[in-house]
Amino acid sequence: MSGSVYLHLWLLAAMCTAMWCSPRSKQPVDYGKVKRAWPVPYRRFDHRPKTDSFCQALYPFCPTGSPDGSIPLMKDSDRVQVFRLQTPVWEFKYGDLLGHFHIMHDAIGFRSSLTGRNYTMEWYELFQLGNCTFPHLRPELEAPFWCNQGAACFYEGIDDLHWMQNGTLEQVAEMTGSQFNEMARWVREDNETGIYYETWTVQAEPSPNTTVWFESYDCSQFVHRTYRKLADLGVTFSSKQQTNYTKIFLYSTEPVFLGNDSSIFGQAGKQELAADIRKFYHPFRPHQSVKEFLISLLQVLDKVILERSFYLYYNYEYWHLPMKPPYIKITYEEIPLPHTGKAIIE
Repeated sequence: MSGSVYLHLWLLAAMCTAMWCSPRSKQPVDYGKVKRAWPVPYRRFDHRPKTDSFCQALYPFCPTGSPDGSIPLMKDSDRVQVFRLQTPVWEFKYGDLLGHFHIMHDAIGFRSSLTGRNYTMEWYELFQLGNCTFPHLRPELEAPFWCNQGAACFYEGIDDLHWMQNGTLEQVAEMTGSQFNEMARWVREDNETGIYYETWTVQAEPSPNTTVWFESYDCSQFVHRTYRKLADLGVTFSSKQQTNYTKIFLYSTEPVFLGNDSSIFGQAGKQELAADIRKFYHPFRPHQSVKEFLISLLQVLDKVILERSFYLYYNYEYWHLPMKPPYIKITYEEIPLPHTGKAIIE
């Protein structure tokens, strides 16, 4: 096995262990009765649920933004500049460390020509990446407990140094105040219906035209959706720089649908499968000592590489991934800015 696989697994395990009432779905799917379509559609919901008090953020979510997530309206005649923002994940704490591995965070900036005010909009985890990628195993609960929500944060100001020192701050478009207000209405709906974070992109091969089993739903995907919405509204984009984004891939043969919490962990559940899922997630638990972390890393390598097995939680349901080489990969690939006109907004 190549050293890059070990490195990527170590990076993800380190990041996730350091960071540490479901709503009704709008699109319920019974995979036993329908033909599967790939990639599995990200499920949207009719409202954003209240967070459980068990879930605690290491750093508060959106500390300077509006509590209700509101975005101020612009005058229709305003001219609003749009900025592409990118910086290494946890740059405020580790500087450019994760930037060396192209693990980047993305956001969008705005500047009103009429008022001169700047704004930042980003979409990220309410309880940090570890909680969105792996669950807690609580002794009083049979099923793994997930603290997984992501949301948009809109606040006044652009921290130029934060984005420029180790990343990107570049104007990529200009729009009217009317277009900005249309975007703000779309963001509110997108934010209320797309509630959970998904770290992984899962596909069959590391090649351009391969089958994608599951799409990620993270900060960069929010940026892409917003850009496509703006293009749909008639906004024209241009960039002097190559627009690259971070993606974290898992590679597997066709995934196998397993069930949800009640069908796997309930009274009439599948005890052997339930035990194996809990065992799989145990090495990813938070707050481990260095010795525990090294032991856990070996357990992860044994399960993912030697047994070629991974359990994915997607749309509040469990899937088994029969893993295959190269197993896991972090990429930093170019995704061009959209062209003006009708676009598919997922």
